[in-house]
Amino acid sequence: MEKLLQINNIHTSFKTHMGEVQSVRGVTLDLYKGEAIGIVGESGSGKSITMMSLMKLLDENGTIKDGEIIFSGKDLVKLSEKEMEAIRGNEIGMIFQDPMTSLNPVLTIGDQLSEPLIRHKNLKKGEAMDKVVEMLKLVGIPSPEKRIKQYPHEFSGGMRQRVMIAMALICEPKLLIADEPTTALDVTIQAQILELMKELKEKLHMSIILITHDLGVVADVCNRINVMYGGLVVESGTAKEIFYNPKHPYTWGLLRSIPNPKQDIKERLKPIEGTPPDLLKPPVGCPFAERCEYAMKVCIENRPENYEICEGHHSACWLNHPDAPKVEWNFNGRNN
Repeated sequence: MEKLLQINNIHTSFKTHMGEVQSVRGVTLDLYKGEAIGIVGESGSGKSITMMSLMKLLDENGTIKDGEIIFSGKDLVKLSEKEMEAIRGNEIGMIFQDPMTSLNPVLTIGDQLSEPLIRHKNLKKGEAMDKVVEMLKLVGIPSPEKRIKQYPHEFSGGMRQRVMIAMALICEPKLLIADEPTTALDVTIQAQILELMKELKEKLHMSIILITHDLGVVADVCNRINVMYGGLVVESGTAKEIFYNPKHPYTWGLLRSIPNPKQDIKERLKPIEGTPPDLLKPPVGCPFAERCEYAMKVCIENRPENYEICEGHHSACWLNHPDAPKVEWNFNGRNN
């Protein structure tokens, strides 16, 4: 398979009045053409900032300090703003977290969706509107000829989310980045949106990066999963490996905090105690050490290597060292 995207050792920081916040501290991941991958983790783990670094949409106080982002053979880090404008919305589409604040309240849906077609594809207004109607039909918006004349406040939350998907896909990009695309939607609408994304992925032959804190969402859509914590990827592998053979205590904590329908004994969900690390002064060792029940002295003093569990499955945890205590995990609990 051909790689579409390769992120190599990206570091992104923000200057604040309190100091430098090291939001992303060396993320490496890749994506193949036609593949869907997931990035999961708690709020503040660096998921969205990694993708905003990819899109070069950081705030003025944000800087990519090191690393490279190779997309279709180009290093996006080295591109100018004008060169990035030709890629954003054209070769890379993005669904942002909140569809209400991402849409312009004073412009009609038709005007907002036709703009990238006029800008990137050089279509005339009438041709662009025809394409908008076609795309709204594709994402399941009823009466699109009428809807293109309406404003965002005239749409429900689920409909606005469909409009955001249509906007991200209107130029048929090679890559779709979906940042929490089902947040604040009820479960029925969530299922519809996820099914729609899967259908469009196959129909348009595109790749997807899905950012979420919901493991159930990535299980349904993604081929591979990257688990992020403290600005780092702490575990990565196929969806099957991550769910059935996880090798990092943080991944165990995420799995323990969601219901397991196959479990015979009903038990209370177990949250991950504590809070994420302060990235103004990130820990020198494993970022999860302070919250980990298996933490050893080496975890606090040294960042763990990224151990290969099997082909395509890696875990940055000292428990995977040959000399470490053996800890097994299963869905019904843990065995030391």
